Amino acid sequence: MDRTQLLDRFRGGFADVQAAVAGITDAELDQAAPDGGWTPRQVLHHLADSETIAYVRLRRLIAEDEPTIVGYDEPEYARRLHYERPVDASLAVLAAVRAASLGLLEALSPAEWERRGTHTESGPYSVDDWLGIYAEHPYDHANQIGVARGGGRVPSRASAR
Repeated sequence: MDRTQLLDRFRGGFADVQAAVAGITDAELDQAAPDGGWTPRQVLHHLADSETIAYVRLRRLIAEDEPTIVGYDEPEYARRLHYERPVDASLAVLAAVRAASLGLLEALSPAEWERRGTHTESGPYSVDDWLGIYAEHPYDHANQIGVARGGGRVPSRASAR
């Protein structure tokens, strides 16, 4: 996908998550996927944590020269950050942080799009690399929630795959 398409995907990611959890019950929030993966509740907390980390990463790529972007241990976050708690605050964080990042992305100059750093786990890491990852991330997890709820792929209201 080109940058315009990725920005469109980024723009619609939260709507896909909202569609995936529409009408979800507490029992469904705690139902693991058939493959034994995270429950929808855990996925929602992960999305909030991931999005806040992404928020900082994007800003570091733009504001710092050649920053080192540090990876994090997702399962350890799930264990230590009480992923059994209610999800409303995490959904609000996901929506707000994603909107703030989108506003920044839409304001970038051509030179700012060329900014880059180094990720400790994957090497060279540019603003475009960041966008490629985070444009798709909520869609993947919305599908994971749909599967855990007993359905197939959750249809995207934002755009077709």
